[in-house]
Amino acid sequence: MTTFMTILGIVVFAVGLLVSIAWHELGHLSTAKMFGIRVPQYMVGFGPTIFSRRKGDTEYGIKAIPLGGYIRMIGMFPPGKDGKMQARSTSPFRGMIEDARAAAYEELKPGDETRLFYTRAPWKRVIVMLAGPFMNLILAVVVFMGVMMTFGITTQTTTVGAVSDCVLQQSVVSKDPDRKCTGKDPAAPAKAAGLQKGDRIVAFNGNKVGDWDDLQSDIRGTIGKATVTVERDGKLVDLHPTLIKNQVAKTDGRGSYVDGEYVDAGFLGFTPARGVVQQDFGQSVERMGDMVANGVDALIALPSKIPDLWDAAFNGGERKDDSPVGVVGAARVGGEVLNLDIPPEQRVASMLLLVAGFNLSLFLFNMLPLLPLDGGHIAGALWESIRRQAAKIFRRPDPGPFDVAKLMPVAYVVAGIFICFTLLVLVADLVNPVKLTG
Repeated sequence: MTTFMTILGIVVFAVGLLVSIAWHELGHLSTAKMFGIRVPQYMVGFGPTIFSRRKGDTEYGIKAIPLGGYIRMIGMFPPGKDGKMQARSTSPFRGMIEDARAAAYEELKPGDETRLFYTRAPWKRVIVMLAGPFMNLILAVVVFMGVMMTFGITTQTTTVGAVSDCVLQQSVVSKDPDRKCTGKDPAAPAKAAGLQKGDRIVAFNGNKVGDWDDLQSDIRGTIGKATVTVERDGKLVDLHPTLIKNQVAKTDGRGSYVDGEYVDAGFLGFTPARGVVQQDFGQSVERMGDMVANGVDALIALPSKIPDLWDAAFNGGERKDDSPVGVVGAARVGGEVLNLDIPPEQRVASMLLLVAGFNLSLFLFNMLPLLPLDGGHIAGALWESIRRQAAKIFRRPDPGPFDVAKLMPVAYVVAGIFICFTLLVLVADLVNPVKLTG
């Protein structure tokens, strides 16, 4: 049964991946057609074509390798000095191949002179190139918000999971997790006040408690006597602990702890229980914002992850929980999700969140202003608009369309780096994968 569920999880993720790719390319396709650009092909996958059908002037199909997709647009670049125009692709790998083909311009047909990508106004080209990543962002937001507001998410709650016996500094505990209380350590305020495992804290100093983040903020901002109202066995009980100043882990303002950094704050002395909690619309929006911010931070931190990835792939080093994963690694995590000992609805929610996370990463990555990514073409169109507007202001001749093709040497370097990084992640995913369970 375990093997079956693992395979099923991988298949489900693969289907989600294909849907995400098709959705991305649909954004490019629909806006390109809206602006009258000819699109000869819309393909999901790479390699040999498994199925295709032509409708109008576009061939729609599925290819054998489900690791990407592309649409082909006529006139992606302005003509060179020889007057030839080449058909280009929104896919980085396909784009490099086509760039090497001298015969690509032969796809042009009579009448295409008015249906070329580069002849459209810069703002239209920005919309066409932005539409793909934006579709991924829409899908990520809809799925994330839907899961949080219906299934709920596993998070820290205001229910007491465990009560500390004594007061210990967080830096001491992090260095020595097995450190036990001694007679010299003062009793934790929570224990001295009679807080018990299973109590649900409903108010702090007379103010209703919303969620764990609010309660944690109230506790850390209080030193001295306080009133904690708990629900115990269906009854409300007021406890009167005296909070003390203690060294606790620093938070990043988004609900996560900062490794190795500590602050002095009010201390009560208990561990919150974790549970599945439905989020309201406001909470969901806030958490969605946190996820985007965390995604940006993770993208910026990618270069710093390379040494650990190399060590994990070739030297048997530890594969950290925040290590980048590729499609293979994500599919493997999908297989693990369906084997978790959690309710079926939470397995479904976890799979949806995995696909949503992939879509958010796809959006952020494609928005980098580098060729051959969508963001590189967006940057080129914006630069063209700036040049033309500046020419109008200073009454200079129109400089014409910006030739993004001149940046292809940079695109090859970026693509080469991306390929090397992808291969490194692939090796690490195969030999030392990130695991949900030990």
